[in-house]
Amino acid sequence: MNQLFPYIPTKTDYPEIITLWEKSVVATHHFLTKRDIKAYKNLILNQFLDQVDLYCYRNEFKILGFIGLNQDMIQMLFIHPDARNKGIGKQLLLFAIEQKRCTKVHVNEQNEQAKGFYKHFGFQIMERFDHDSAGKPYPILAMELNPASYINA
Repeated sequence: MNQLFPYIPTKTDYPEIITLWEKSVVATHHFLTKRDIKAYKNLILNQFLDQVDLYCYRNEFKILGFIGLNQDMIQMLFIHPDARNKGIGKQLLLFAIEQKRCTKVHVNEQNEQAKGFYKHFGFQIMERFDHDSAGKPYPILAMELNPASYINA
């Protein structure tokens, strides 16, 4: 498989990115309602994608994952459900840490897989917020990379 990483998307890639985002969220964010997903989808497509530096992992056919960065913060990291557990998330995260010097991330507390993923690479919980940035009652964990426990496994 020919792969292109990091692929820097343009606005013409946004429909593919938001479709990937929705499939990923449906597969991993079981605590969200369909109404929540629709509302977040609109925010991400019309606001958030333009507020981050986006990098994608793609093969010759499609985008398989993407990460959105803002200074030292990982704002979003999503992998297509068919591409999970193939090292794409790891490659995106290591790129963010090692190339872009990102050390912070916010994770939904109910997303056990994401929490475990970041903990595996040396992130630790620093703070907990009762509501997400949209004011919804989905607790958020502020995590920060602990250099002493960082592994690029």
